[in-house]
Amino acid sequence: MIYLFRLISTLMLATAMVALAQTEPPTEESDTPLVDRVETVKQAVLELNRDLLILEEELLFPTHTQVAVFVSMDVGEYFQLDSVKLKIDDNMVASYLYTDRQVNALFRGGVQRLYLGNLKSGDHEITAFFTGKGPANREYKRGATLTVNKSASPLQLELKIVDSTAKQQPEFSIKEWEL
Repeated sequence: MIYLFRLISTLMLATAMVALAQTEPPTEESDTPLVDRVETVKQAVLELNRDLLILEEELLFPTHTQVAVFVSMDVGEYFQLDSVKLKIDDNMVASYLYTDRQVNALFRGGVQRLYLGNLKSGDHEITAFFTGKGPANREYKRGATLTVNKSASPLQLELKIVDSTAKQQPEFSIKEWEL
């Protein structure tokens, strides 16, 4: 399917370039020089490419089967994130190692899309494993599990890491976003 979209976009680009090449060269009294026409074609190709990418995502991940999982952090005083592993129904679907820059972006409020995939309707068990440095700079590995019921609408989940000042420990949770 992806090859079909790439073929279509390549053919459309080639058609646009041939059409541009077949136009008469600009004359002195022409209002649009060749540079402007090339820019117009480039803009049209970029818009076409964007539309094809959106269509490709819609075909690969239809909304009735789509599941997206995001990672977010709050504060990070009691936990320094190293990696996250995600399992859906005991199948490893995503694993990610974080750089210092990525962890800092999460501290500043960033949200990372960890996984985008398809799930059948019904109950599914989502399990996330978080690895990093905990209090007193010790190795820390914790998990969180959530059972969700996938319906016909898209499912969006957030793997959330929050500092608990009362316990002086990080807390890990999986939260379903309401659409």
